[in-house]
Amino acid sequence: MKLPTISKKKIQELLKQGKRLDGRKPFQFRDIEIETGISNNAEGSARVKIGKTEVIVGVKMNTQSPYPDHEDEGTMSTSMEFSPICGERYELGPPKIDAIEVARVVDRGLRESGFIDWKKLCIKEGEKVWSINVDIYCINDDGGVLDASGLAALVALKTAKFPVYDEETGMVKFGEFTDTPLPLEENGLLSITLHKIGDSLVLDPTRDEEDASDARLTLALAKYNGETIISASQKGGMAAMTADEFLKSIDEAENAYNTLFSEIDNKIKEAVKWFLDFSIINIF
Repeated sequence: MKLPTISKKKIQELLKQGKRLDGRKPFQFRDIEIETGISNNAEGSARVKIGKTEVIVGVKMNTQSPYPDHEDEGTMSTSMEFSPICGERYELGPPKIDAIEVARVVDRGLRESGFIDWKKLCIKEGEKVWSINVDIYCINDDGGVLDASGLAALVALKTAKFPVYDEETGMVKFGEFTDTPLPLEENGLLSITLHKIGDSLVLDPTRDEEDASDARLTLALAKYNGETIISASQKGGMAAMTADEFLKSIDEAENAYNTLFSEIDNKIKEAVKWFLDFSIINIF
């Protein structure tokens, strides 16, 4: 939706002074909340709120034949839905380009980071492997849905457990879960998006700031051998970004990652521990 020119100019003027409408600094995130175990039927699930933006993610697993070029590796698919409940700009119907883009960027960040050990998802090479379905739903869109979706997908996967698999019939017993978690790496994957508004760059935009944005750059960052690496990236928006803006975006994304990593990692561990403890209480 087109933002009124007067509102866009106000946002641009404030950013030139290093200010934002909600009082934050240009590279400051809103408050982040993480909740796990929100679905009884999913192998893993999570709800993430960044400011007023809210998304939920469910992880479902099944078996299938492997792809011919990866006969000893599992597979993954990611979907995204913006329903009318998350904002007046959205309508019922098949996913549109914005939902498709979020799904693809989240999928690529997870896939290319080495977060999932695909070979450990192989049941029988060349015949059967596990497939992971990551379903993302936006509950409220107040900007920054892409980063919230990436974080929620990460948490949902961290709490996911394999469903019961009957080797004799080759069928999955849906609704029955094992105690075996997914084969994941502790590489600290986070998705961070910077937006270019006028001549300024900002992190974690609100809905109005996102509408005022001319371009954006999403980076999937992870730890590898103690170093911060970029495992995937996506440029969006119609405007170009200069080489200096691109390099500054990388620097600010890495600064934000290093600042947020321990805080978010602790939030994830607390949420996952609560979920596992609660599950144990329910079991016994």
